[in-house]
Amino acid sequence: MYSFKNDYSEGFHPNILNALIKSNLEQCEGYGNDKYSLKAIELLKEKFELENSDIHFFVGGTQTNLTAISAFLRPYEAVISAESGHVAVHETGAIESTGHKVITTPSNDGKLYVDNIKSVLDTHTDEHMVYPKLVYISNPTEVGTIYTKVEIETLSNFCKENKLIFYIDGARLGCALCSNKNDLELADLGKLSDAFYIGATKNGALFGEALVICNDSLKDNFRFNIKQKGGLLAKGRALGIQFYELFKDNLYFELSTHANKMAELLSNAISSLGYKFLVDSNTNQLFPILPNEIIGLLEEKYLFYRWEKVDSENTAIRLVTSWATSEDKVNDFIKDIKNFTKE
Repeated sequence: MYSFKNDYSEGFHPNILNALIKSNLEQCEGYGNDKYSLKAIELLKEKFELENSDIHFFVGGTQTNLTAISAFLRPYEAVISAESGHVAVHETGAIESTGHKVITTPSNDGKLYVDNIKSVLDTHTDEHMVYPKLVYISNPTEVGTIYTKVEIETLSNFCKENKLIFYIDGARLGCALCSNKNDLELADLGKLSDAFYIGATKNGALFGEALVICNDSLKDNFRFNIKQKGGLLAKGRALGIQFYELFKDNLYFELSTHANKMAELLSNAISSLGYKFLVDSNTNQLFPILPNEIIGLLEEKYLFYRWEKVDSENTAIRLVTSWATSEDKVNDFIKDIKNFTKE
């Protein structure tokens, strides 16, 4: 059984493994004050014009979102998110557990637009309701779509005009930036958002996310929040080493490009058979709509999620490729779906 369920089934890239082994018996400072973490932070700042930002490493995405959002908001303030947003669906109420409501708005493509935000602001009018303060998006979205630079700029400008915090979840940021439809640079996010994070867990690292805080008003005493939420890793060097290896020679983007390329091979082959997709994705997540009979045959050889029932005979599945997805396995899947379709 070969898995297309997610992009974290494999461990981590050999370069990272070798770097961890090489440094294993060195004695380092703890809690992110080690030389590797400091070197990785400086590298990120220099390469992506983030000199005026604060960067903090975390183990996972939910931990990053939980810590950042709860620190940025006052007790009565809330988050605005697309209804499919990770903080609204797949984080077990982590944000709500800190006392902050997540206000959701419908979205057909997983993206949040100014009109969505306006509708929330218009219906939250006084102190008897939570105060919408933070706009949450992910790039790419939970359904693999990406934001254009103009869309990010439009959201950024609206947030500034309305004194809203603009926060970007980058769990799969590499795949968004390496999409053939992308016109956004990583450096743009430092100029257009108040905070965002660079996800590595789903792109070659064993674990790791880098939170970048751009807005000066959100920076003070942030490490206290990390410690309180259990995110200040004693052996923080493990995070710093991984990020340095991923970014010193642009390995991060090479791995994202590979994941997207494998998804594109799948997408082109599935499209050529006449199948439609639930959403037009240009990253490493695909949502083809297939007959239930064919899905059953594919499930005998491959792992993936049945995402959404379309009608009594067809279902949208989710296929996810990763930095380590084998092209041979992709070709096997393509061969099988072609054969099953002919049958």
